Amino acid sequence: MVTLDKIRKYTQTIYDKDSEIKYIDVNADSVEEALADAALQLETNVKSLEYEVIETGFKGVAGLLKRPWHLRIYENEQAHKNNNKKVKNTGSVVEGGEEKSENPNRDGMYFIHRFGSQVFIKVVLPVAEGEPVKLAEVMSFLSSYKVIDLDKKTVHDAVKNGTDSKYIPIGSFEHDQSFDATFYIDVSNDEMTAYIQAQAPNKKGCEIEFEQIMRQLKLQGVTNGIQPEKVQEFVDNPVYNTPYIVAQGIPAVNGRDAYIEYNFETDVSKLRAKESSSGQINFKERNIIQNVVQGQPLAKKILPERGKPGKTVRGRYLEATNGKDIQIPLGKNVSIDNADKRTIIADKNGQVLLVNNRVTVEPVLEVDEVSLKASNGNVEFNGTVIVHKNVQDGFSVKATGNIEVGGSVGNSYLEADGDIIVSLGIRGRDKGKIKSGKSIWAKFIENSIIESEDCVVVTDGIINSQVTAKRKIVVNGKRAAIVGGHLFATEEIRAKNIGSAGGNETLLEVGYDPNAKRRLDELNRKKFDSQKKLEELNLDIATLENQKKLRRHLSPDKEKQLGELKNEQEDLMAVCDDMEVEIEEIQDHLRALKVVGKVSASGTVYAGVKIMVRDVKDEIKNDVRSVTIYFENGFPQHGKYEEPSDDDTIRIPDGYSTN
Repeated sequence: MVTLDKIRKYTQTIYDKDSEIKYIDVNADSVEEALADAALQLETNVKSLEYEVIETGFKGVAGLLKRPWHLRIYENEQAHKNNNKKVKNTGSVVEGGEEKSENPNRDGMYFIHRFGSQVFIKVVLPVAEGEPVKLAEVMSFLSSYKVIDLDKKTVHDAVKNGTDSKYIPIGSFEHDQSFDATFYIDVSNDEMTAYIQAQAPNKKGCEIEFEQIMRQLKLQGVTNGIQPEKVQEFVDNPVYNTPYIVAQGIPAVNGRDAYIEYNFETDVSKLRAKESSSGQINFKERNIIQNVVQGQPLAKKILPERGKPGKTVRGRYLEATNGKDIQIPLGKNVSIDNADKRTIIADKNGQVLLVNNRVTVEPVLEVDEVSLKASNGNVEFNGTVIVHKNVQDGFSVKATGNIEVGGSVGNSYLEADGDIIVSLGIRGRDKGKIKSGKSIWAKFIENSIIESEDCVVVTDGIINSQVTAKRKIVVNGKRAAIVGGHLFATEEIRAKNIGSAGGNETLLEVGYDPNAKRRLDELNRKKFDSQKKLEELNLDIATLENQKKLRRHLSPDKEKQLGELKNEQEDLMAVCDDMEVEIEEIQDHLRALKVVGKVSASGTVYAGVKIMVRDVKDEIKNDVRSVTIYFENGFPQHGKYEEPSDDDTIRIPDGYSTN
């Protein structure tokens, strides 16, 4: 007997089930768009959705009075059950916040449908340790079908052995064709998608068969892009009152145009100043110059792609356009790599730029000033750098070509593989350093460290500076003075006046290779330290060996220490031998120098000036006027001032005029 209490319990059960089903309200221009949106939000597919129309949409007239569809969309009951089953039996297991590996098991499944006047069953066996289909559950489900002449043995065998993904008949039912499921094929306007639109059958009606759908697709002219697996899914789990995709065309894909792939930043606004490990920005390191070297790949043309034609579900051919080709944008000082005919490479060292959309290498960098106010900061460039004004204290300029400064240089660091030209002067404040792979030109040099692989040429004077030149130091202006400091040149030091009355100590050295002499002094210091260390090692080794003789053995620790000391002794002796060989080579080189070395002053060499000519010291006791000091017969000699000959002329800077 049905009691009120049973009705309440049944109602509560239905309510609990319904409350578990998620739903969302969606507004869209069409039902299809609303369903697609809902499928994404509910993390399911369109076929698993059902909906209620809250408000019917309207396309409008000429864009006016347009009204969207308002649908309430939720998972159908079967999809909800399947999702719950998946959560229970498959997926990831989370313990302690860590995701475990996915469960490979899959439960068995069964499908029962009415096709024609018969009832069919399909059973899919479980995978791995998945739960098999229960016969009792199948029989309970069949009881609602009112199957006539049910073949229980066939059902039993199907549940036990599966049906090999096929439907097999197990009985019949009371069939009334007027209650059969109905459907039609709807093809989208662009013929790219074919849908099934189906109405559910009554309990006395039959459902839709696979062959029926395939025949109807053919009748509607759908011959391309049919997805049999989607059709089979529909047969297994019918979706009614909702468009269900069963065929999709192949869209035409136009070919991509050719384009240039750059190996450098083309948008200079994206170049950023360097940051320290603490995140502080070094505004001296603006990092805005993109240096390249000769032969470096700068950009590459990516070839255009051919288009891929498509086809609609009705077999209509869709033409695709091929990508367009482009010219390789070659600017100055670049060329095409002969290997692939598509790569742009640098013909010179310099800065890579995009000038008028062409890849260009500029071998000369021009900046207004090197300072905190300027936008460039420190400069490091693979080419020649021209600074129109000054290089301020604390900044550096490095170049693989020349450096030309139109103003002055402060307590800065300048280094160039070529010449360095400073139009005004260099005030290093005892810390500034200038280093050139060729010659250095300046109006004056004060309290600076100067190193040149060729000549140093100054107009006014050199004051309290350390200047080294592989060939000559020439001060040739009207005031042309060398006052204080330590000057070092292989061939000659020439000025008007050298030293001063009561001035700072002035030391001049000529007659040998300054770099070789510096290396010789360094090696002699290292040799002395190494020999001292070697004496200590010899003493320690002798002590341990004497202990071994007296005791006939050493402890393991002492034996290990003795071995380590001998290894260190052997390594140090090898180092000393190598240094000795290099010292002899340098000494032979210095002795073989044909350059005599001389110091010339057209004005006065003041008392107190110290001159070293080929390792022989000459300290000037009294002022000497118009003199050339040179080496002869093992001693420095004072002779009449020698005017510079034509052979002694100093070359002008590379790439510059004397104007």
